[in-house]
Amino acid sequence: MSFDLQSLVYTTEKCVGCNKCIRACSCMGACISTNPDENGNSRIEVDGSRCIACAACFDACEHGAREYRDDTEKFFNDLKRGEKISLLIAPAFRADYPDEYERVLGGLKKLGANRMINVSFGADITTWGYINYIQKHKFYGGISQPCPAVVGYIERYLPEILPKLFPVQSPLMCAAIYAKKELHITDKLAFISPCISKKLEIDDPNTHGLVNYNVTFDHLMDYVIKNHLMGDPIKDEIEYGLGSIYPMPGGLKENVYWLLGEDVFIRQIEGEKRMYHFLKANADKIKGTKTPYLFFDALNCENGCICGTGTDPDVTGDDTPYYNIHKIQESVKKNTKKSAWSRNSTPQKRLAALNKQFAHLNLDDYLRKYTDRSSQCKTKIPTDAELDRIFNSMNKTTDESRIINCSSCGYDTCREMAISIYNGFNHNSNCVHYLKDLIEIEKKEAQDLVEHERELLDKQRAEILSTIADINVKFNTLRESVKNMLAGNSSNANESSVISDEMGNVSDFCNTLDDSIDHITEYLSELTENNLRVVDIANQTNLLALNASIEAARAGDAGRGFAVVAGEINTLAADSKITAENSGNANTNIKNAVDIIETESKELISIVENVNSRIRNLASSTNEIATHADMISEIIENVSEQLETLVANNRVE
Repeated sequence: MSFDLQSLVYTTEKCVGCNKCIRACSCMGACISTNPDENGNSRIEVDGSRCIACAACFDACEHGAREYRDDTEKFFNDLKRGEKISLLIAPAFRADYPDEYERVLGGLKKLGANRMINVSFGADITTWGYINYIQKHKFYGGISQPCPAVVGYIERYLPEILPKLFPVQSPLMCAAIYAKKELHITDKLAFISPCISKKLEIDDPNTHGLVNYNVTFDHLMDYVIKNHLMGDPIKDEIEYGLGSIYPMPGGLKENVYWLLGEDVFIRQIEGEKRMYHFLKANADKIKGTKTPYLFFDALNCENGCICGTGTDPDVTGDDTPYYNIHKIQESVKKNTKKSAWSRNSTPQKRLAALNKQFAHLNLDDYLRKYTDRSSQCKTKIPTDAELDRIFNSMNKTTDESRIINCSSCGYDTCREMAISIYNGFNHNSNCVHYLKDLIEIEKKEAQDLVEHERELLDKQRAEILSTIADINVKFNTLRESVKNMLAGNSSNANESSVISDEMGNVSDFCNTLDDSIDHITEYLSELTENNLRVVDIANQTNLLALNASIEAARAGDAGRGFAVVAGEINTLAADSKITAENSGNANTNIKNAVDIIETESKELISIVENVNSRIRNLASSTNEIATHADMISEIIENVSEQLETLVANNRVE
C-alpha cells in the first residue's frame, strides 16, 4: 500500500514497532504497521494524508521514535536573508516562558523581526465573533475550532458534522486578518506556536495564506539557546483581554461565561483520544442539534495549549504555566469598569464594551469555510464474507477467538484489526494471538516431527545394531584370518631366512666355481703352450729323422739299422705332431666350453644375488607385516570389544 510519508509527524529509526502509537491514535490508517523485514522487524509509519498531528503518539512512545516538522529553520533563514517578517505570538508563550518572554522578543527583533503582536488580542476577536455569530444565526450546539487538530479530524473522519464547526476564524487567523486589514502590515507573518498541527491550518487554502511560518516553542527555544539569541526586553504591541487565557482548558468557555454569564450551558471536552471518541459517539446528536449545549469547547490537548504538542515537556511538566496564566488573568481583570474585562462589571456590560471595542470590524471578514477531506481517508468496510476470510487467515476460526480484544495490536477490538488488515494498515503477524497460534501449530508440528524422528531413530538404531552385530561377526572372522596370516607370515619369515641362507651357499659355490674355472683357464693356456712346444719338437725330430735317413742311405748296408731307427723316429715325430695337434683342438674346444661355463656362472651369480636380495627384502617385509599384523590384531580386539559393548548397551527391546 502506498501512503504519504510527508507528514508533519514522522517516524525515526528508533521505532521498534511496539504498536503503542496505533493504540493512542484516533485516526485509523494514520499509523501503519509495515510488513516485517528480513529480520522480522516492522515499523509504524505515519500517513500524512490521514494524520491530524494530534501528537498522541508522542505521549505514548517510550522510545523517542516520533518527530515533527515545522518552519523554524526556514523562518530563521529568511530572517537572515532580510525578509520582512512580523510575529504573531501565541498567548501560551508568555505562560510557558514568563522570564524569557520579552528577552526572546528582543533577540528576534535584533535579528530582524518587525512587529510583535500577541495572539491574545486575536482571541478576543474570536470570542466576539463566536458570541455575535451565535446570536445572529442562532447557531447552537456548534463545535469550537481554535484547535486545528479538531478541525482536521472532523474534515477527515466526521464530515457529517462539518456544518457544526464554527465558521469564525481561530485566534491566530483573527490576529492575522486584523494585522493585514486594520494595521496594514504587509510583512510575512510568523506564528510563535505551541502546536504542531497549526501548520495544517496555516497551509489550508481556506485561510488564504495569511500566515507563512509555524515556529513551535520547542524548536524556537532550542535555536535561541544554541545561538545565544536573547536580546534587550521588548513588549508586545497591542493590549489584550481574557483572550490570554485561551491556552488553558476551557479558556474559550471561560471567556463566554465572563461575557454572557454562567447560566449558559457549554460542554468542555479535551484530551487527544477521549475527545475524538466523544465526537464520534455523539456525531448524530451534534449533527441534528439535539444537544442542550450552547457550543462545545473542544481542544486536542488535555492540558490545553500551554502544554501543546509543540511545547517542551520539561517546561510544561507541572502546573507552573497554570500559575502564570492565573497571574495574567488577574492582571487583565483589574481594568476599569469601561473595559470588557473589568471584574467590577456585569456580563452584559462587559459584552457591550467588547462589542463597542470591535464595532468597526466586519464579522464576515473573520469567517472561514472548511473542506470535506474524507475521500482521502476512507476506510473500506469488508463484507461478512471478507471479514470471515480475514479472520480465518488470522487463525481466528471460532466466535470466541474473534472477540479476544486484547488491544496488543493497537486496536480496541479484533474486528478493528481485521478491518485495518483489509485496508492494508496492518498485517496478520502484528496480532499476538495469531503469532501464539502459529507457535502452537509449529510446536505441535515439531512434537509430531520429534515423535516421528524418534520412531525412525529407534528403527534405524535397531538396523544399526543389527549391522554392528554382523560387522562383529565379520570382525571375528577377520581376527581369525589375521591370526592365520600371522602364523603363515611367521612360517614364511623362517622359510625366507632358510632360503636366504641356502642361496648364500649357492652364491658361495658359484664364486668358488668361478675361481676354479679361472684356474682351468690358466691350465688350458699352459697346455696350449706345451702342445706348441711338442709340435715344434716333433717338427725338429722329423727333420732329424729325415737327415738320418739320408745319411743311412749313404752308408748302405752299414747304415741300414740306423735307417730303421731313423724311420721309427720319423714315425714317432709324426705321431707326436698329430697328437699335439689333436690335443690343441681339444684344448680349444675345452676352452670354449669353459668360457661358456664362466659366462653362465657369472650370470648365475648375478641371479643368485638378485634372488638373495629379494629374499632378504621379503624377510624384512615379512617382519614388518608381522609387526603391523600384531597392531591390526590389537585394534580388531578393541573394536570387537566396543561393538559387543555397544550392542549390549543399546539393545532395542
